[in-house]
Amino acid sequence: MKQYCFEKHLRIHVYRGLNLAIKDKFKRSSDPYVLVTWGKQKVRTSYLKRNLNPEWNEELTLCVEDPNLPLKLEVYDHDTFSSDDKMGFAEFDVKPLLDALEFISQEEQEGLLNDTIVKKVIPSRTNCLAEESCIVFKNNRVVQDMCLRLRDVKNGELELQLELIHDVGSKS
Repeated sequence: MKQYCFEKHLRIHVYRGLNLAIKDKFKRSSDPYVLVTWGKQKVRTSYLKRNLNPEWNEELTLCVEDPNLPLKLEVYDHDTFSSDDKMGFAEFDVKPLLDALEFISQEEQEGLLNDTIVKKVIPSRTNCLAEESCIVFKNNRVVQDMCLRLRDVKNGELELQLELIHDVGSKS
């Protein structure tokens, strides 16, 4: 049975991974993919063979059900004959993006110039940001570009963009 979400969706554009950990010691590489979890929802990218700096450039979409829950991204090394190896994770709060969109009325959006910074999110111990992240009005959309530093691993970062979209759709 399908569930329907009539309000908002969160689009996650997973651009790339940077300097990811080597998990296949024999090949001196990894076959990484990203698993995104938000509450009970899970979506993932495809895996890319032998790549420590993968460029997924994939869009994943989740229904906004409980904005108070953190969004979790886990990077795994795909293995064919054994369980996949963890390569680190990152968590962050999507409330600043949701709050920024609610703060700007439709009339205000029409008057905003492209690349107007709506809000800045500063890196902290709790948000995994590698650098300051700006919530920006761009091409009639409110988006947040970010670089997340992976935890539980020596090195590795993920670059992605978040966008809140309003529409009606179904999810499986």
